[in-house]
Amino acid sequence: MQRFLFICTANRLRSPTAEQVFSQYPDIEASSAGLAHDAVDPLTPEHFEGIDIIFVMEKAPRNKLSRHFKAYIGKARVVCLDIPDDYDYMQPDLISLL
Repeated sequence: MQRFLFICTANRLRSPTAEQVFSQYPDIEASSAGLAHDAVDPLTPEHFEGIDIIFVMEKAPRNKLSRHFKAYIGKARVVCLDIPDDYDYMQPDLISLL
């Protein structure tokens, strides 16, 4: 089982969409969080437990992730998807990009 963590700023549109889409794949456990203090599910050190791959939606959040959570990333691979905050939850174009 591979464990994916999807991160965006507010955890309202992009990362929850990714979590929903990838949770339907066999052998993948997906979760999501946001880097903003007012995110729906704010990122905490507990989010990193057992994670294999961290997907960050944009470069700025990737840099913030590295600055504030470097100690918790461990051996997880960090991938920047370069998906701007231009999509609605479960929007077909966003699902296509993911």
